[in-house]
Amino acid sequence: MNTYSEIFDAIDQTATIDLLATLVQTPSHPGVPHQEAAVVAALAEFLERGGLLPQLEEVSDGRPNLMCSVEGPAPGPHLLLCGHTDTVPLNATDPGVGFSGTIRDGRILGRGTTDMKGAVAAMAAALVALHRTGLPISGRVTLGAVIDEEIESLGAEHLISSGFTADGAIVGEPTRNQICIGHKGLEWLEIVFSGKAAHGGTPAAGINAIDAAASFVHRVRTGLLSRFDARADSLLGPPTLNFGTIRGGDQPSTVAASCVLTADRRGLPGETYETICAELERELAAVRAEMPGLQTKLGRLPGGMATLEHVALKTSRSEAIVQATASAYRSVYGRAGDFGAFPAWTDGALISEFAGIPTLILGPGDLAVAHSPEESVEIAEVIDAARIYAVTAADFCGRTT
Repeated sequence: MNTYSEIFDAIDQTATIDLLATLVQTPSHPGVPHQEAAVVAALAEFLERGGLLPQLEEVSDGRPNLMCSVEGPAPGPHLLLCGHTDTVPLNATDPGVGFSGTIRDGRILGRGTTDMKGAVAAMAAALVALHRTGLPISGRVTLGAVIDEEIESLGAEHLISSGFTADGAIVGEPTRNQICIGHKGLEWLEIVFSGKAAHGGTPAAGINAIDAAASFVHRVRTGLLSRFDARADSLLGPPTLNFGTIRGGDQPSTVAASCVLTADRRGLPGETYETICAELERELAAVRAEMPGLQTKLGRLPGGMATLEHVALKTSRSEAIVQATASAYRSVYGRAGDFGAFPAWTDGALISEFAGIPTLILGPGDLAVAHSPEESVEIAEVIDAARIYAVTAADFCGRTT
């Protein structure tokens, strides 16, 4: 009997896409009361109809994680399928496809289809399919649908602090179902420059904080960033730094007494918040030396994380979860898949670093349309993802410990 055929047949494609449409039509962005609760309720109802017993774990003010497992008759490895239930809001200037969840040209449209309700629906479908087939696998497969990934990763941190353990994990961010075994770390930084106000007609009497910020940016771009290529990781490439916002001054005829920069710093394995700040602080010290009386402050942008550092992720190709997923990819697509790096940060880094679970990233959708007015996902990719998740689980958990 062909186990893969059994699994493929057990995935209800219509029900999976109906679930995804429901999840998309249920907003779960910041500002929605109990933000992810209604999405979690819809997901729980789908799992219950499939014969499963999901459990809700409140993380913050009526915002629950959902945990649901399928367990084999014998001990064996434990696989975590993890996705987040929150989204970013609609784009302010162009509502685009909104929360439609409609189907057009083989795609389903709306906020969250790609990031990442498509993967959550596929994971739920895979779990139900494994339950329905009754395959004699060992071990356990758990769906962890977590809150708040787009802001502070409160859901992932709760999962980790609860003592959750597994032998491997797949995080379903949009990779177009490519197997991604790493991504860079992330720090959102704030740099505050404090100078001295003066009349614009007598600028020498003041200390211009905007000039200081400009000098700092120039030093970083011509000095520090030019050295990043020499540090490039074979998988992840070089670290990066992007200045995202600048705010400063009061009006044109006043020497700016303050200026604030924010920056996105992507790091490599081994880089820490302390090492990142240390090299930026050296550039700030040089600017202060040029402008006596200037004060600077460097730190994390408030609200960028809860407590756990957003480190990089890099998982060996030899890990059992990577090999099982690669085998599942071949069973679905009939060819070997490439191993890549994911461009964005994910909860996978927390799961790997702080829970000690070997983790990879794989899910339907193209990151290029995530957070955009045109967000959508190919229906075929969602179904293929469900097949990959289910076959990976059958292979990974079919091993003996």
